[in-house]
Amino acid sequence: MVGFVPFALVLGAQAAERGFSIVEVPLMTGLNFGGGSEFAAVELWTSPPHVLLIVAITFLVNSRHLLMGAALAPFIRHLPKRKALVTLFFMCDESWAMGLADAKKSATVLSLGYFFGVALGLYSTWVIFTTVGAFVGPFLGDVTRYGFDMAFPAVFLVMLAGMWKGAVAARPWLVSLIIAGTTYVLFPGAWYVPAGAVSGVLSAFFCARSDA
Repeated sequence: MVGFVPFALVLGAQAAERGFSIVEVPLMTGLNFGGGSEFAAVELWTSPPHVLLIVAITFLVNSRHLLMGAALAPFIRHLPKRKALVTLFFMCDESWAMGLADAKKSATVLSLGYFFGVALGLYSTWVIFTTVGAFVGPFLGDVTRYGFDMAFPAVFLVMLAGMWKGAVAARPWLVSLIIAGTTYVLFPGAWYVPAGAVSGVLSAFFCARSDA
């Protein structure tokens, strides 16, 4: 949750620069709850906004949730659809990684108490501090000069460290990194997100077959 604070402030401040009000920022971050897609939406925001373009880019950036949801599916099959959908709504990269790791310990089901303890804390932190960022941003100016934007990659590096199982198991990470980086350089937009995700999954599949 502490790691969420810096880049939540950055997003709120950038949204305020684009003309979002104090009310509109928590509406966006609370209803979408996907930091990467919100940064993309704010970056593309104009007056009037290009709604279809923003929706398309948001879908691309959030497309990794299709794979995350598929990985989580075996552990929430026992839930009624209503509860499963609520669980998936509050799923973000961090709550997914921690919830999945906890579920794999028991190899049975997702602990809703553990998952929502993580997810609701992250959700509250995100919504509150994006709102704070929108409020203080106009007074602080460019908040990235304080290094707050470095929190975003730092959080993911910590997640990767917690999931590390050796160099051999991390081969799909390298493939995903190379493909995503190459796509980012060669193609405009957010295509690098699904490209990295899909290439990583395919790499994991073929590596598992070759090791079998």
